Amino acid sequence: MSQLELTPDQLLTTTRTVRKRLDLSRPVEPDIVKECIEIAVQAPSGSNSQQWHFVVVTDAEKRQGLADLYRKSFNQYRVGSNEGIEKLKTFNPEAALIQQRVATSADYLSEHMQEVPVHVVPCIQGRLEGASNQQQAGAWGSILPAVWSFMLAARARGLGTAWTTLHLAYEKEAAELLGIPFEKITQTSLIPVAYTLGTDFKPGPRKSLEKVIHWNNW
Repeated sequence: MSQLELTPDQLLTTTRTVRKRLDLSRPVEPDIVKECIEIAVQAPSGSNSQQWHFVVVTDAEKRQGLADLYRKSFNQYRVGSNEGIEKLKTFNPEAALIQQRVATSADYLSEHMQEVPVHVVPCIQGRLEGASNQQQAGAWGSILPAVWSFMLAARARGLGTAWTTLHLAYEKEAAELLGIPFEKITQTSLIPVAYTLGTDFKPGPRKSLEKVIHWNNW
């Protein structure tokens, strides 16, 4: 498939979390998803272990099932989110407005998750319960680069994605739905995948570098 004409820097700075601009009516070709995963598995992993798995869900009933689990968790999360936004209004109204827009966008995805044509559930071998910080860092460091590569590859092909984790509150139920061996495999996220409505994404607002860079000391 032809790719968007993006420089590496443009690709890295315009791969956004896409919710409202997912095209829910256009199917995504399986070969395109496979291309993105083929690129994803070129990412580094600890000791080159390559203990990743990608469960690609296109079946409508299973997407509905995942969406129901996601929404169940989202509705609980949203209560706390609303409280946080109200508190933020008192000392940073501008930030509160930004968070309100994000929350509205998240509402939309929650309502329409089952309509997104492809759900990708990246997984890693083993379970992390009780693992040390070092072990957990190694495990997450062995899947996050691959998933980010998948999302970049998707963006380059006109697809939008969003890293979501709320369904993990019901990971065991999701495992049963998808036939994932829960005792041996950890789900890491749920990535909705669809073509985007337009491709003109821009870099997002971020904190100044002075607030996030620490030279030699904190």
